[in-house]
Amino acid sequence: MTRVTTTYKSPLHEMTQSTPTCLWNDSASIKELSYSMEHGGVGATCNPVIVLGVLKQEMGTWKKRIRVLIDELPTATEEEIGWRLVREISVNAARLLKPIFDAQRGRNGRLSIQTDPRFYRDTEAIVRQAEEFDGLAPNMIVKIPVTRAGIPAIEEATYRGISINATVSFTLPQCIAVAEAVERGLSRREKEGQDIASMGPVCTIMVGRLDDWLKAVAEKEGITIDPGYMEWAGVAVFKKAYRIFRERGYRIRLLAAAFRNHMHWSEFIGGNVVISPPYSWQVRLNASDVEVRSRIDEPVEPRIVEELSRKFADFRGAYTEGGLPVEGFDSFAPTRRTLRQFITACHDLDGLVRDFMLPNPDGV
Repeated sequence: MTRVTTTYKSPLHEMTQSTPTCLWNDSASIKELSYSMEHGGVGATCNPVIVLGVLKQEMGTWKKRIRVLIDELPTATEEEIGWRLVREISVNAARLLKPIFDAQRGRNGRLSIQTDPRFYRDTEAIVRQAEEFDGLAPNMIVKIPVTRAGIPAIEEATYRGISINATVSFTLPQCIAVAEAVERGLSRREKEGQDIASMGPVCTIMVGRLDDWLKAVAEKEGITIDPGYMEWAGVAVFKKAYRIFRERGYRIRLLAAAFRNHMHWSEFIGGNVVISPPYSWQVRLNASDVEVRSRIDEPVEPRIVEELSRKFADFRGAYTEGGLPVEGFDSFAPTRRTLRQFITACHDLDGLVRDFMLPNPDGV
């Protein structure tokens, strides 16, 4: 009998080849995405924060294009040109992923493009932009924030055949609201005999951002707790959401983002989920000696969950089904923090374009 030996390139490659867990790259940089794909990556994401990073890293490549856009669009504002750059960088990455999209029939090979975060209160504006972004390439997946206005937008976009990536999401109540909205949208399509087989929705949990907030609360309120416990908060929410999603048969995958430690990868291995670390974390994980084995069904120690629940009201709300009403999504502290960062990035992108459009005459 001949024994077949499989040689893996890296821990991330081993994960993608030996488990159902998928790897997406948390960047639309072609260089970084190419590295990810060499190690099994089958997706990527883009937003104004990422575009700023790409432009700063690859300014030699993009400065001529920015000037061309300014000349070609003489009445355009810096905001309009900034969003043209978001579209172009997204389309370039989508083109690189298209063969994977075709091979996997829409399940992977997608580029996540984020709707303007300033629309977070406007369902109709989100849906309009989602439709436009969906048309940029056949393998787009559109990021919609899990806000009060975002939930009906997710249902409507799904009904219109748009694969969504629910973002600005940190809690079990948000994930369940997203899954139910997607189910309503899919059911509406099915009743009309429309295709759903090629759709590939995902629901992001920004696991590290929940951890970040609890650490900020502990510092502000003088809460004493084993610091290692707070590294498990996002993991605990993700694992509980994954269990509930499987039990209820929701037709949407979870995606882990906002990496802060290796557990935001290693604890989710083996799940039918997406792991989306930035390039720097992929390099770090590939250089690690963390064993690649299934941990998704290993529960977080009850004493850790109990301690987090006892000392942090926001963790109780994040971990408990019904712990956060839809009406409270916008005021949840990690939501406000993240939206502020995303909106600031939009203004920073405007400023970068403005420096080309209206160079400072004083040279300062």
